[in-house]
Amino acid sequence: MRLNLTVNDEPRTVDEVWEGQSLLFVLRDQLGLPGSKNACEQGECGSCTVYLDGTPVCSCLVAAGQAEGRNVRTVEGLADGDQLDAVQQAFVDAGAVQCGFCTPGLVVAAHELVHRVPTPSDPEIREALAGNLCRCTGYEKILDAVRLASARVGGRLDAGFAE
Repeated sequence: MRLNLTVNDEPRTVDEVWEGQSLLFVLRDQLGLPGSKNACEQGECGSCTVYLDGTPVCSCLVAAGQAEGRNVRTVEGLADGDQLDAVQQAFVDAGAVQCGFCTPGLVVAAHELVHRVPTPSDPEIREALAGNLCRCTGYEKILDAVRLASARVGGRLDAGFAE
């Protein structure tokens, strides 16, 4: 089938898509966007989290056909060219990026949180990140990164954040 969708504000058409193929596979292998990671393929780890029409989803659980005519924003789409988004930069500055495998999903989840809750409490941060697994950091630096991102965003909506 032919899949028509908007990815990171750019209309895209992908041919030869099997309806049951995951959105993750389409993004990584057919559109060349490797940011979302393929880890568990069961929606348990959060490494493949992307926005679908403004809502964070595990792209490994979304059939490609379900994305027809919809808007997808990947971790790559959060940056403005070479300028990292405030959340991406906070992860770098706080040392929350180690092996990097979980980072894209954590960044998308944190991005959604700090734009929904301008000053999240630690329990709110933990709840928002509960669907994302990390085996390297011990989470404290990730929590620091979200706190830093929240302070930097300061409650303002990112101009590049569109639902």
